[in-house]
Parts: sequence; C-alpha cells; structure tokens
Amino acid sequence: MAKKKYRVHRFEVTGKDLSNKLEQFLNNLEGEVVSIVPNIKKANLPQIYGITAKVDFLMIVEKI
Repeated sequence: MAKKKYRVHRFEVTGKDLSNKLEQFLNNLEGEVVSIVPNIKKANLPQIYGITAKVDFLMIVEKI
C-alpha cells in the first residue's frame, strides 16, 4: 500500500482583496485540498467588537 503524502501551506490573512488572493492560491496547488484550518488569535476586546481581525493565517492541507 502506497503512503499518502500531504503538504501544509500557510496562507497569511492580511490586506485587501483576500478572496481573490485565496482563489488564486488554491488554483495554483498541484494536489487536492483536504482541509483549511484558520489560526484564531486569542480574543481581546477590540476583536469582540469587530475592530480588529480574529484570524492570523490559514493552514491549508494539500494531498499530493
């Protein structure tokens, strides 16, 4: 039985036009996207009120 290989990518969540950047990144991957996991910052008062972002980056797992 062949071993499955996976690659984990880190996608920074910063700036404007995030959806287009993420779409372009995903379309450039060679394999199949298995999972997208957000890295959530520890909650503080500005985040609760929506002043600052809660997600630092996304971890994207790709099956090669």
